[in-house]
Parts: sequence; C-alpha cells; structure tokens
Amino acid sequence: MLYRTINANRICITQPTHAWVAGQLAQAWGNAAIGSFAPHAAVCLGAEQHDIGWIPWESTPTLNPETGYPHSFMEVAPEVHTKLWAGAKQLALPMGRYAALLVSLHGTGLYERFTHWKQSPTSTQIVEAFLQNEKEFQQHLIDRLKQDSAYQAYVTPEVITRNQKLVATWDALSLGICMGVTKEKQFEQVPSATGEVTLVLTPIQNDPTRLSLKPWCFQTEEVTVVFEGRILKEKFQDERVMRDRLTTAPWITLIATLYPSSDTDE
Repeated sequence: MLYRTINANRICITQPTHAWVAGQLAQAWGNAAIGSFAPHAAVCLGAEQHDIGWIPWESTPTLNPETGYPHSFMEVAPEVHTKLWAGAKQLALPMGRYAALLVSLHGTGLYERFTHWKQSPTSTQIVEAFLQNEKEFQQHLIDRLKQDSAYQAYVTPEVITRNQKLVATWDALSLGICMGVTKEKQFEQVPSATGEVTLVLTPIQNDPTRLSLKPWCFQTEEVTVVFEGRILKEKFQDERVMRDRLTTAPWITLIATLYPSSDTDE
C-alpha cells in the first residue's frame, strides 16, 4: 500500500492499483527517440501485473502501530514481502510465461538495487534464499521460451534486460504519479532508441495532476492515467477495526496528465 495526502486526507492506494498505472504508461509508451519494445502485449501485461503478489496482503493489510495506518510497502518486513514476491510468479504464470518472467525479474531486481535488507543476518538469509529460488524459476522459463518460436527472439540477455529496465521505469514513474509529484524527480538508466536517458518529471505550476516529462516518451501528444484510492480520515490502534473501516472507506478517483516538457514549465 502507498499513500497520498489530499486536503489533509490520507488516500490509500494499493500496490496492484499502482501497477495498473504502470500498465497504462506501458500501453502508451514508444516513439522514434525512446524506441519501442517487444513482445508488446506480454511486456505491457508484465508491467500491469508486476505487483500481483501483493493482492493477498492488500486484502488483509497489517497495521503499523507507530503510524496508526496500514503498513506502507516500504514498512513491510523482509520475511513478509519475500513471501509475497515468491507467490507473485505463480499468480502471474496463468496469464503467460513472459509476463510471469518479468514479474519475477522485477522482484529480484528490487532486492538487487535496494540492499537495506543486508543489515540483518536473518533478513539476509531470507532474501538470498528467495533470490536463488527466483533465479532458478527465471532460468526455467527462459529455457522453455527459447524453444517457442513466438518468444525465442525476446529471451536474449539484451532484450530481457531492456524489458526489465522498462518495467522498473514504469514502476518508478507510477509511484511518483500515485503518491503525488511535488518537485522535480529524475529517473536514470531508462532504455531509449540509442542507449539510455534520464527522465525528468516535473509538476506544472505545482500541480501534481499536470506533469511535464523530458524527454517525451509516448506515442501521443499527452497521456492521461486514472487510478483509485480510498480515503482514511482517522488513525487506528486496532488492526481489525482498521481493516473493517478500510473496506467501507469512501473511494476517490484520481487523474494525472503528462505533457512534453517546455521551457515555461515550473
């Protein structure tokens, strides 16, 4: 779960909802400068489902007693989120092997880039075992996809790495959009048509619903994404009460539109 504050209200946005925004970005992605990707449908599906493993947790979120709100995705302990990521591949696999591969790669990529879990011997052991199991699963899928003429061109190390980086890019962009961009944000090592670029996302006139992006990465002149959250107007001390209130909390629909950057954007 992630959060956004609007008019002093805390908006709860689930991980699968944020992933839906990543999928919307993927569907619109691509132009002469940024390049394209393939297999297009499978990569878009992988982006849209990259947090599918969080569905069980989001159905019964745990309470952070220090904040009075459900744990954010950054507050969940390694012994919990490794189990969620371990289950993600089996939830994604019925939708397709390539999407499941990207979901698994996204999970392992997060642990490889963000290594705060190494601070504890126990969490280190848990995560290293998770990484080993995921890599075995990934290699198994790659070996099978190499035998499929529809996918064998897309399981080279170069193509897999590019698609994995794209899913990571859409994930990061979506997190910024969902949580509300209040100042310039940069996203590095984004695959382009000729190499890699750094993206710059900026709120236009301090409005997090209107964002400028440089360089422009999409097929159309502007891109609008839509997503939903639930409004929590109180803090909690009891987990059961928090869960009950969350299921009846009012919904809110949020929209953000991205535009090509111009010299007048501030």
